[in-house]
Amino acid sequence: MGGADLSTPCYVVRERALRDNLEQLASLARETGAKILLAQKAFSMFRVYPLIGQYLAGTAASGLYEAMLGAECMGKENHIFSPAYRPEEMEEILSLCDHVILNSPQQIRRYKAQILAAGRSPGLRVNPQHSTQEGHAIYDPCAPGSRLGTTLAQLEAALEETPDLLEGIEGLHFHTLCEQDADALAETLEAVEEKFGRYMRNMKWINLGGGHHITRPGYHRETLARCIRHVRETYGAEVYLEPGEAVALNAGVLLTRVLEIMPGGGGVPCEGSHAILDASAACHMPDVLEMPYRPPLKGGGLPGEKPFTYRLAGPTCLAGDVIGDYSFDRPLEPGDVLEFQDMAIYSMVKNNTFNGMALPDIVLEREDGSLELVRRFGYEDFKGRLS
Repeated sequence: MGGADLSTPCYVVRERALRDNLEQLASLARETGAKILLAQKAFSMFRVYPLIGQYLAGTAASGLYEAMLGAECMGKENHIFSPAYRPEEMEEILSLCDHVILNSPQQIRRYKAQILAAGRSPGLRVNPQHSTQEGHAIYDPCAPGSRLGTTLAQLEAALEETPDLLEGIEGLHFHTLCEQDADALAETLEAVEEKFGRYMRNMKWINLGGGHHITRPGYHRETLARCIRHVRETYGAEVYLEPGEAVALNAGVLLTRVLEIMPGGGGVPCEGSHAILDASAACHMPDVLEMPYRPPLKGGGLPGEKPFTYRLAGPTCLAGDVIGDYSFDRPLEPGDVLEFQDMAIYSMVKNNTFNGMALPDIVLEREDGSLELVRRFGYEDFKGRLS
């Protein structure tokens, strides 16, 4: 895709790539009987919710506004989990969500009766205390001291105090993965069954959470299918998955222009040159700094791999607003358009207007190749957040 006819920066989501992912997920659902939900925390571009709704069972929310978005724009099953709920919001949540996942025994005591009275299905998130991640503690729900989910010790202590605590609780939920393969799920499931298996037998549904990299090339789909079948056959329960990244993986790009080429400071291992872009890591791709990770760049190589190496950086005043070091076949010049890949997920949902940066346009590339400008943001979007 060329960016000559598009304003930058802009996110471009490709309908064909999105449909390809959805077809894979729908095939898995048919094959295994699982229900798959869109985790909106990763991708909430509601312009394509009608397309997603053709393939998936519904949406998963992390708070009231996501629950509202899923109900309004997809209108299918709507699940919600939050580490804690605002009591004044619960009535509205129950008007929107059919499954409400609670984080602790205290929340069961506080909300179970209200959820059941509304005809909704309450569940409990459990923490198997079994980590399968390396190097990303910020995204590890099983990290020591995690606030996400109830441990076995916490549950057993609560049951001693309130023996009927789980009466009316219809589902268990666990989410421990982050962009991982199915072997991590199989390992985690074994740990969950070892600790919580006797409680799983009484449940109507079991939610295996998200973080499953199902649509990534080489993903061990059959291992995932075996896990799903095992849960369904062993416990007689409906199985849910709520992937986010798998829905929109590699389905979008961020186009950005080079604004300036300037010498770098001492110690910069990139031939002393910075390329200042109109896209910011801090504002437009915050996971680059938070994860951290090096986003793939079309035509860009590792430092020194190609003849010309630059440190790509954003235009904000943050000294660390650096995307990474990349090499190119030719020198970069102001006006060149660069294409960062896999920028549909955790981008629009996390971006911000620090330093008065404009939010990128949102563009949909139709399957016939035509481009639809879905949304352009301006000064009023920046100003409206501040007073």
